[in-house]
Amino acid sequence: MNFDNPLRRWLTVFAFVVTTFVLHTALCLPVSGEDVGARWGTAAREREYYRIVSVPITPGLVIESGAFTNLPDGRLAIGTRRGDVYFVDGVDDPKPEPTYHPFATGLDEIFGLAYKDNGLYVTQSCELTRVTDTNRDGRADRFEAVSAAWGYENYHEYAFGSEFDRDGNLFVALGLSASYHSRALFRGWVIKVTPDGQSVPFASGLRSPGGIGANEHGSLFYIESQGPWNSACSLKAVTSGSFTGHPISHNWYPFAPELGPAPLQPKSGSRVLAESERIPALSPYAVIFPYIRMGRSITAFTVDRSGGKFGPFTNQMFLGDYTQSIVMRATTEQVNGVWQGACYPFREGLSTGILDTHFTARGNMICGGTNRGWPVRGIKPFALERLEWTGKMPFEIKQITIEPRGFKITFTKPVASVTGGDPASYKVTTFTHIYHGAYGGPEVDRTEPTVTSVDLAADGLSVKIELDVMTRGHVHEFDLIKVGSRDNETLVHRHAYYTVNEIPAEKPVEKAK
Repeated sequence: MNFDNPLRRWLTVFAFVVTTFVLHTALCLPVSGEDVGARWGTAAREREYYRIVSVPITPGLVIESGAFTNLPDGRLAIGTRRGDVYFVDGVDDPKPEPTYHPFATGLDEIFGLAYKDNGLYVTQSCELTRVTDTNRDGRADRFEAVSAAWGYENYHEYAFGSEFDRDGNLFVALGLSASYHSRALFRGWVIKVTPDGQSVPFASGLRSPGGIGANEHGSLFYIESQGPWNSACSLKAVTSGSFTGHPISHNWYPFAPELGPAPLQPKSGSRVLAESERIPALSPYAVIFPYIRMGRSITAFTVDRSGGKFGPFTNQMFLGDYTQSIVMRATTEQVNGVWQGACYPFREGLSTGILDTHFTARGNMICGGTNRGWPVRGIKPFALERLEWTGKMPFEIKQITIEPRGFKITFTKPVASVTGGDPASYKVTTFTHIYHGAYGGPEVDRTEPTVTSVDLAADGLSVKIELDVMTRGHVHEFDLIKVGSRDNETLVHRHAYYTVNEIPAEKPVEKAK
């Protein structure tokens, strides 16, 4: 489709909006004039706390950013979908006028960059490549294949690479063939590339990953897209030998004998938690992102290690969404040895489909991407933008963690006792999805637990709520519209979504001696 024609672009955006409302109805998701109005009103409030700064791109350059990494000299390296690598300076300037230095070209669909020992490690669709400048003229002149342990036959067989972990390993998440099949070697797998260059089959069950890397606790996660065996986008933990949910790639287990036989075939129409109890290798989704309400095609994530330069969300995960041109937050915790956690809205209004997010040396977030391939809300064909904290503290749900009988909710500002201490201020509903081979799926098995008690901390920064029922395997959706701050503010975002896989046991009370 020709997106250069203004009429066609307008018609595409119109069709996207109509399709969104149709999908809401088909999937039984709530849509109302109030919801839409609140969403746009929220976008206006978001600007008070996190501004979007355009990072100009030199006329004539096409920067469809697919990966970022910081260089030792302070510059930002950008890998593009068109296979180019640029070194860029000036992205953190108050009024950015960056200079783009072309470093490498001729690569293919770059979705991973990492720097080590004067070399740039580039994850492209066909291989992991070490790219270096041996004569120090500012341009790459040596391209070495570090790993080509997987097959590549179809344009949709994307590969997403991580940064180096603490042991010097890189991980590559491989999308399926044409999005539905596994026709090339290890498509639908994670490959670990060790410091000595060995390529080790690590995990199976991927469908269409959007990024891979460490969560805020340093454990390996990847982002999965909605589709067959995935009724919504999700964050999933990855460990050696784990199966992440889509069985189409089981045909490659004979090529990974160290992992043993393929896991059992999941039963279509079941629930993922039930199947994870039947199939030990199956990892339940750690964080589910309710479809449309929290993105439609979530992409690569990054962790805020800015030490407060980006505001109150230090050590939390930030994720982009391609279709909706937004950025979201997520937090994770491990309960009974199983990962789970919550997701939260953060910032909308970006100019193109977001493929990657990354923190700069000064603690700003760079967002980049393209609209090539699929319709997106942002109207630009490609863009680079910087999200920066204005210094003004937003009133937000900072984090939700689980308790034996409910949840602990922390806030960025003190909550007023009159609303924060009232059980009626906390509305919780739950749902899960059908775990099946069909594309996507509705929210099912809904419940409406009752908030039975509320314990607001004296400083107003946290509250513990208890529910009459907590349901394993369900997303617990929070609506805190009635909660206000001590300085009479309403929450910038009133919703959050916690995925409950496990419920912690109550600690025994020691009797006084």
